[in-house]
Amino acid sequence: MDEPEAALSPIRQLSMLARMNELLEQGSQFIISTHSPLIMAHPNAKIMKLTESGMTEVKLEDTDHYSIMRQFFEDKDQLLHHLFQ
Repeated sequence: MDEPEAALSPIRQLSMLARMNELLEQGSQFIISTHSPLIMAHPNAKIMKLTESGMTEVKLEDTDHYSIMRQFFEDKDQLLHHLFQ
């Protein structure tokens, strides 16, 4: 799947995760290209980061997407202040 979150609200992304989990229990596999920390948060996800030197496995907390969302929720005013300067 290529960026399935593009058309999904956060609650729908969570619903998608629940359905994916049902399918995983039946033996399905998924390859997903995403920017969504919600989708990457699946407990069995193997997150691969593509760089100029190849692919490396990373933890959710080490992705840029997670870091930006964490910054926003921890101190959105400061993040927005720097963004709008």
